[in-house]
Amino acid sequence: MERSRVGILVFDDVEVLDFCGPFEVFSVTRLDESRRREQPSPYDLRLVAVRGGAVTAAGGLRVLADLTLADCPPLDLLIVPGGWGTRRELSNTVLIDWIAGRARRTATVASVCTGALLLARAALLDGRESTTHRGALELLAELAPRSTVVSDRRVIDTGPVVTSAGIAAGIDMALALVARDHGETIARNTARYMEYPYFGDHR
Repeated sequence: MERSRVGILVFDDVEVLDFCGPFEVFSVTRLDESRRREQPSPYDLRLVAVRGGAVTAAGGLRVLADLTLADCPPLDLLIVPGGWGTRRELSNTVLIDWIAGRARRTATVASVCTGALLLARAALLDGRESTTHRGALELLAELAPRSTVVSDRRVIDTGPVVTSAGIAAGIDMALALVARDHGETIARNTARYMEYPYFGDHR
């Protein structure tokens, strides 16, 4: 089985569920539910940080990333989570340039919550619909004036760029991407395994 390579960005003050939610979805996805214990996920997951060392997420959770920006290999999917740390990272030109460059070489770039602000700074939302946490919708509109900011949808899939609303919506987004890659049945089975309502039932 050829596995899709997924990089999930982490940084200080990243929201925990923003990156752990999608990580959980992709890590428990199986193409054959009857061989769940024997088969690996079709997704190869890596946490990516700006530099080496521990990242301190929201609430004090300390995380060790697998890769840095400098040694991250090509990806099929890049996930940019949110959290209060995004406000600081908006001025991190190294990170913003990296996101913009990766978007040109990655099939899909997806954000969770205020990760959309970083996509806006990288000019990835121009001409697209987008969304973010309800408390940051106005800021997103300021940062991405060429984007149509939507307040009443949890996930917006525009093809190469996907955005999702606040925190738990990252789980919905990941399930939507599983459905895109492997079909509704696989996504529904993944949600059922997680005891989570399937996003496709609420679109």
